[in-house]
Amino acid sequence: MESSDVKKIIEDALDLQEVHVKGEGSQFEVIAIDSCFEGMGRVKKQQTIYAPLMEYIQRNDIHAVSIKTFTPEEWARDKKLMSL
Repeated sequence: MESSDVKKIIEDALDLQEVHVKGEGSQFEVIAIDSCFEGMGRVKKQQTIYAPLMEYIQRNDIHAVSIKTFTPEEWARDKKLMSL
């Protein structure tokens, strides 16, 4: 499975502002940005991203997923900090 496949699965299932996926084979890192994460707990945010991927995880097409979620404000702040 390619990172573009994982990105498409997430984008087709969820209406998120931005989705970035890195990785190959069966291990991926997902960064998701949207205002829907505002006020959600860490577990709920992870569950939101895992939900559309569960079929592929159960089939072992995806073995490992690292998920980072941000609101647009958090993402803007983190991008600014990364550029320092």
